[in-house]
Parts: sequence; structure tokens; C-alpha cells
Amino acid sequence: MATFYFIKKNQFTDTLQISKQLLTDQKDLIHKAVGWMLKEVGKRNLDAETGFLKSHYKTMPRTMLRYAIEKFGKEERQKYLKGMI
Repeated sequence: MATFYFIKKNQFTDTLQISKQLLTDQKDLIHKAVGWMLKEVGKRNLDAETGFLKSHYKTMPRTMLRYAIEKFGKEERQKYLKGMI
């Protein structure tokens, strides 16, 4: 959430670095917040979001992944959820 200002300015580096650090966090609310921020990155730069996801979707908490891919098409969402990217 703290990086939303930077996301609006099309600066994604901090968001992606913090997201990577929080991949192993145990709290569901953190998973939701990180997933939401990744989705916001994708609204502005889909390549930045999908690049992050392709590197980490297999180890991401399910809630984080679901929030991050919420706006993707049904087929693409299913590929991520089934680990077929």
C-alpha cells in the first residue's frame, strides 16, 4: 500500500521488490494487499506485472495470486492457477 503513490507515477521497482520480500509472509491481509498492488502495476504496465508473476506465481500465496490476476481473462487466470504458464 505504501508504494501506491509510486505506482501512480509509473515507478514499479519498489513495489516489485517489496512484493518479492513479502512472498513468504504468513498474514492473509498482506497477501491481499500485495496482490492488489500487483494488479495496480498491471493496469499501468502489464509487462511489469506478468514478468513478476512468471517468476513467482508458483510460490506465491494463492490469495496474492488471485488478487493479482483478477482482471486477466478467464483462460489466462486458469493457466496461472493451474501452473501452466
